Amino acid sequence: SKSMEEWSEICGISIRDIEETARELTSYGKRAVVDVHRGIAQHTNGFYNVTSAMTVNLLLGNFDWKGGMIAASTYNTMGGKEGQPFPLDQWKPGRTSKFGISIIRHDVKYEDTTLFAGYPAKRNWWPLSSDIYEEIIPSIGDAYPYPVKALFSYMAAPTYSLPAGHTNIEILADVEKIPLFFASDILIGPTSMYADYIFPDLSYLERWEMHGSHPNMPVKVQPIRQPVIAPLTETVRVFGEEMPCSYEALLLALAERLGMKGFGKDGFGSGHDLTRPDDFYIRMVANVATDGTPVPDADDSEVKLFLESRRHLPKTVFDLERWEKITGPNWRKVVYVLNRGGRFQEYKDIYKGDWVANQYKRLVNFYQEKTAGTRNSFTGKPNPGYATYIPVSTTIGQSPKEAGFEDGYPLHLLTQRDVAMTKSRTVVDYWLLSIVPENAVVINGLDAKRLGLKSGDLVKVVSATNREGVWDLKNGTKKPMIGKVLVTETIMPGVITFTLGHGHWASGSTDVVIDNTIVKGDPRRATGIHSNAAMWVDPHLRNTCMLDPVGGSVSFYDTKVMLVKV
Repeated sequence: SKSMEEWSEICGISIRDIEETARELTSYGKRAVVDVHRGIAQHTNGFYNVTSAMTVNLLLGNFDWKGGMIAASTYNTMGGKEGQPFPLDQWKPGRTSKFGISIIRHDVKYEDTTLFAGYPAKRNWWPLSSDIYEEIIPSIGDAYPYPVKALFSYMAAPTYSLPAGHTNIEILADVEKIPLFFASDILIGPTSMYADYIFPDLSYLERWEMHGSHPNMPVKVQPIRQPVIAPLTETVRVFGEEMPCSYEALLLALAERLGMKGFGKDGFGSGHDLTRPDDFYIRMVANVATDGTPVPDADDSEVKLFLESRRHLPKTVFDLERWEKITGPNWRKVVYVLNRGGRFQEYKDIYKGDWVANQYKRLVNFYQEKTAGTRNSFTGKPNPGYATYIPVSTTIGQSPKEAGFEDGYPLHLLTQRDVAMTKSRTVVDYWLLSIVPENAVVINGLDAKRLGLKSGDLVKVVSATNREGVWDLKNGTKKPMIGKVLVTETIMPGVITFTLGHGHWASGSTDVVIDNTIVKGDPRRATGIHSNAAMWVDPHLRNTCMLDPVGGSVSFYDTKVMLVKV
């Protein structure tokens, strides 16, 4: 327990503001909610920050109430419900079962393995989390729990996207640690540039995708992205079928070459082939159309619109006869869904009185017994099963100050997204780049005055774990983290930030040689600064950013830096 004065000092917010916020939050009954995303999660203590926020929602009693905490709700794509025609989750002839431990050591307790050798572990184990993005390449680099012979990446840019992503570069460039690296990508990106082979993938206008939902939407949805232009990639032949080169085509080709069961003719079972991507996606659409109360059949005018809007697509992308055969009696329902870009619940059905219609409808616990049954892989201490405050620390429990990270580095580094430049690859969209041609190092006027800086000045960002302030690309090139200053009163003193999306060294920003031909880079794609390489590297792991050892979040918002005028 701490006093209000102590909590105020920890979070940098006045007692008055805390009390006023609490008073307002509790003045609306169950029609108030603490909604969270990256801000409190992307820290070394992110799991317990989020648990604390959800505990406040439990205390408000707002789960499933209109205006309260809600669950994401989507129409089912994989089938298996009454009335759905294609049980894709069950159609897995020749399926194999899982075996062994994954390279990121998830879904297993360190103490339960033969690799247990006391504390601290060489790297973290993740009994509660999966998809730990920052663990994949560093774990390969450490050969823990085992070395690999090949790495396959898809739509991945960890070198650019992760805090301290530069630590991945050294591993990717080492052919002893990764003998074979092949990638599926839409460009020669900041990670796929290190691949031995890059298989072209499809862009958002050429591909299928089931988008799902997010728990800020009370409506039940399933947006469906679908091809609207002929792909720019070459046509390939797999299982005797012509199709655009893509991630899906690559998977099918690998399956064909390896003779894997569950692919090819009768891949889903007798009479249900899996030889093309649309064998999978069109069945998913049919499942969406028939989840619960089915959608109506498209009428003749809708079918005409559907066909006319696809008349420009090659048969490798849209084959009417094939799609009708796959969907059978549900064809017009598929047309109805695709004409609308997915399936979306009627607004009148979102709420039932004071409740949301799409509910958690299950027990939500203050105390997490499963969490309490796990241990920190570095300290051996039990993980708390309840909301608590754990200060920012390294994996072995040092504070940043004890680790020597703070002295001489007075500015707190944040990062954010601009609505017009949101991803590692949006720099290739020139209509967006014309709006935001370059980002900046955003700083408060008081800090700028103290440092003798004004808007437009160039500064280098350096930290205790990157004193040189560069991206070392391990190809003879170092890209300094230098950007223009933007002075504003919209940021707190002692804090700086930069937006994601600029400061590229790949993605068409520099020259590349393909088949002995130089493809010139566009310097517009290299503008601005990307300061992720200044973010702290964990001193115990040494090749990984600071991280949350329970939930798996990465530390985007804990680093302290210094600005050096250029």
